[in-house]
Amino acid sequence: MRLLLIRHGQTPSNVKHLLDTAEPGPALTPLGQEQAAALPQALAAERIDALYASTLVRTQLTAAPLAAAKQLDVLVRDGIREISAGDLEMRGDDEAGETYITTALAWSAGNTELRMPGGENGVEALGRFDAVVEEAAKSGAETVAMVSHGAAIRMWVAARAENVSAEYAAAHILRNTGVVVLDGSPDRGWRVLLWEGRPLGPEDVVPGTSGPAGEAVGTGDADR
Repeated sequence: MRLLLIRHGQTPSNVKHLLDTAEPGPALTPLGQEQAAALPQALAAERIDALYASTLVRTQLTAAPLAAAKQLDVLVRDGIREISAGDLEMRGDDEAGETYITTALAWSAGNTELRMPGGENGVEALGRFDAVVEEAAKSGAETVAMVSHGAAIRMWVAARAENVSAEYAAAHILRNTGVVVLDGSPDRGWRVLLWEGRPLGPEDVVPGTSGPAGEAVGTGDADR
């Protein structure tokens, strides 16, 4: 299966660098609306068989133009919502942002029992995202697009793709409406083909799973 993981368009909380992860969440800014409107053209070459979005408003608004262009219903699933910020919710300081993304990428590196302060742990976060991907794979669709969230996408991809480590995900921010393209299945595993349009080669693979490198963690992109 070809899997397209798309981050939602810009929101007011992104502009303010806030960890805004609760439902229903904010709508899109005017720029975010333009980004969503540009997705059909950007993905015109993709034959998308199924389109998913999370339960947060911003992903559904981002998915709407693509759904119209591809004549698809948007399948709303809680499992691909953003990682809950817990006690860090609506904070915009650097310490909170670093704690949030470092915890999420520690799950990717294997420390899945670690819990977000006041929130979920890696077993829970990966499990719910896995369930939606498995549902899509069992549907028989050849190409599936999922509009999700920056931290959730980076965390899941680094945990499940054989050629992307936590270190790589820590060092590569996923911008609003950025797309990660993967090939594989829940049984065979996953491999990233494109990260925001850039093919991944052997030189991009960071060996080891020691966890995210602190100096590479950006605090402005964790779906804030």
